[in-house]
Amino acid sequence: MALPAQYFQKLVESCPDIIISVDKQGTITFYNDGARQNLGFSYEEVLGKNVLEIYPSVEEARRVMQAMRSQNGEGKGRVRNFETVFKTKKGEKIPVSISASITYDDQGNEIGSIGFAKDIRAIRRRDQLVTLGEIAIGLSHEINNSLEVLVNQTEMLRKFVTRVASDEDFIAESDRLDSVASQVNKIQDITGRIGRMAEEGEYGTKEYLNGKMMTDLRVDDESKPCERPNADERFPLSGLKVLVVDDDANICQSLKDLLEAERCSIETAASGVFAMEWLGRQNFDIVLSDVVMPDMDGYELYQTVKQNTPNLPVVLMTAFNYDKDHIIKRSCLEGLQGVIFKKPVNPAMLKKVVLQQCRPDQAASLPAGAKAN
Repeated sequence: MALPAQYFQKLVESCPDIIISVDKQGTITFYNDGARQNLGFSYEEVLGKNVLEIYPSVEEARRVMQAMRSQNGEGKGRVRNFETVFKTKKGEKIPVSISASITYDDQGNEIGSIGFAKDIRAIRRRDQLVTLGEIAIGLSHEINNSLEVLVNQTEMLRKFVTRVASDEDFIAESDRLDSVASQVNKIQDITGRIGRMAEEGEYGTKEYLNGKMMTDLRVDDESKPCERPNADERFPLSGLKVLVVDDDANICQSLKDLLEAERCSIETAASGVFAMEWLGRQNFDIVLSDVVMPDMDGYELYQTVKQNTPNLPVVLMTAFNYDKDHIIKRSCLEGLQGVIFKKPVNPAMLKKVVLQQCRPDQAASLPAGAKAN
């Protein structure tokens, strides 16, 4: 049974993909609703206009027409699933796959062409995710092989230290080995998380810097508080939990090494945003923060901490002698005390400030001129 012409007109009009026809001069003669939704141009803005309105350049339009006129697997005058680029009303370039053919009249004269195009951004993204999933699984496999070596070597080092170290050295070196083992376990948890994400195809994201997004690789048990070291009378700072915030990884590591030697428990954050994530998951005794950071400066971090946890001490550090933004001055006026003005940080001064902020009674009991270890 022949279907009425109105049926085909409604079918083409309601198609979610882009359907456009042009005459032999390249003037747009038909533009369906799918084209309007994908490209953003209204009917009035494109009908009667040159097809170049939807191409980013004359060269790209010519490339499509040359493909249609060449001898290819689809026959002269046709293309199938030919990838090109269209331009939206906002100027955004979107990749499309176009199937098109030249139209002729009854005498065989060319009268125009019609094209059916599909936005392939979602398809490309799925392909990219499949590729990234395969890379992630392969990467996790290789990292886990290396971690196995580290686990074995760490255990051998532990046995060696047990055999040759003095009692005092054994305590210090055991702490270091425990720290290494803890980080190895953390990496193993992350690689496991990557594998699960690749298999399940689901993952979360979080903001990194300047609005850029990154995959959230936080493992399930990361929110558990890390174990506090036992208090030791020989180390006035022992047992304190310290959050070090600096966008310089070397600074974070050096302060971590320094304070772990004092029997503190340390977490590091590469930015003020990451610092707030840590503070949302764990309780700390003090925050040591850089002043100048890209996403949230030390003053903003201090203000946020003060609002959320007023009793948590915050100490700011800066490598700049000139406080051009008056961050330190403003912080002090707001009640922040014990600011370390200049890097590199004097270790004795740092330990004294931390003790004064966290254990003022112990700091007051020290003899005049005495320093923390």
